[in-house]
Amino acid sequence: MFRFGFVTALVALALIPLVVALLWRGAALRRRALARFGDVELVRQLSRTVNPRARFWKAVLVLAAVGFAVVAIARPQFGSRVETVRREGMDIVVALDLSTSMLAEDIAPNRLQRSKLEIQRLIQRLDGDRIGLIAFAGQAFVQSPLTSDYGAARLFLNAMDTDLVPIQGTDIGAALELALDAFSDAPVEERLIIVVTDGEDHEGGIAAAVDRAIDAGVIIHTVGVGSTDGVPIPEFDATGRPSGFKRDDTGAVITTRLDEATLRQIAARTGGQLFRSTPEASELTALIEEVASLGGREIDAREVTQFEEQFQIFLGAAILLLFLESLWTDRKKTVRAWRGRFS
Repeated sequence: MFRFGFVTALVALALIPLVVALLWRGAALRRRALARFGDVELVRQLSRTVNPRARFWKAVLVLAAVGFAVVAIARPQFGSRVETVRREGMDIVVALDLSTSMLAEDIAPNRLQRSKLEIQRLIQRLDGDRIGLIAFAGQAFVQSPLTSDYGAARLFLNAMDTDLVPIQGTDIGAALELALDAFSDAPVEERLIIVVTDGEDHEGGIAAAVDRAIDAGVIIHTVGVGSTDGVPIPEFDATGRPSGFKRDDTGAVITTRLDEATLRQIAARTGGQLFRSTPEASELTALIEEVASLGGREIDAREVTQFEEQFQIFLGAAILLLFLESLWTDRKKTVRAWRGRFS
């Protein structure tokens, strides 16, 4: 089977008529210059050593070299082999809390931005794994389905903010259920859920979701973001400037604190661990290292046809033709010239 790897390059074959036009134009200008130089018969006598046929064939060699070079750029491929391509890795779903409590600044710059930074670090360490993103607050939705396109995953992650979820609150159970649904069409291999939150669940439903994860053999790691001491939740005006702190109906400042007990229980029941997001990031680094070192099972195996690149043949032909053109003189060998060479 024959094909081109970069077929668009063949458009450059349109250069050949252009080169022909330039050569013809050059010959016409040369004839005009000779006609202006002096008597036509005298000029013909002076230029009798010029070989018009040799000039013609030199031009043909240049045109052929241009054609072969263009074909080489188009990457001609013929000859093929069948290879089995296997992909190994894990399926990882990261559920990120987007409730307003994640705007607390007990971890610089705030809980949400710090969480996104650490998830970015995790994505950078993946190799062959698929990753999905779940956004949740009072409700949960899929921000990015399972994918091995890490660039796209990073773009979706950067777009995650508290404004994405219209219903505020923290429903960890809904996030876990949605994360488990993301595995429904996945092959049976190692599957992992990472929940990044401050742990203040307001809706319940965690126990049922954890039971389902246990039945499915899915491990859940939890990442606790924030301090166990109560801190206020900042508010911002329309221009994005701080405008005080969030208050309840009585006017009291609302505080938020990390609920370690809930997160530890979720992780322990599924064989996972609780990791704290601290300013030093040492525990979260341990999580990233652990996930990156896990050996996933074979996810996919398929046969693909690999075509052999053959551009070298055409490139070599173009170089050879240009070399021959440079050696081919456009002058006639006269008897006088030969006598002068050996006298």
